[in-house]
Amino acid sequence: MNENTKRGSEAWIDPDDEDVEWTEEMFRSAAVHKGDTIIRPARGTVAKPGRPLKDNPKKQVTLRLDPDVIEKFRATGKGWQTRINAELRKALGI
Repeated sequence: MNENTKRGSEAWIDPDDEDVEWTEEMFRSAAVHKGDTIIRPARGTVAKPGRPLKDNPKKQVTLRLDPDVIEKFRATGKGWQTRINAELRKALGI
């Protein structure tokens, strides 16, 4: 540690290194090695907790709009992109 580095009260712990209690499913899906030899490759992935997937998720697109249109929607505050979507749906009658 050099003199420019400040010492915190607690050591930083990488969240990826956090202790995780392995489940039976994790053990069944894990790769098995003997030295550098793979005895059994891993099967699938372990699902991470998070938001549930939507039935009809939105798709990301690139869209070019006039600067004044963007400024007007941004001026309405947070959620302006959602409001653009709502206006497009209204204009299309859907």
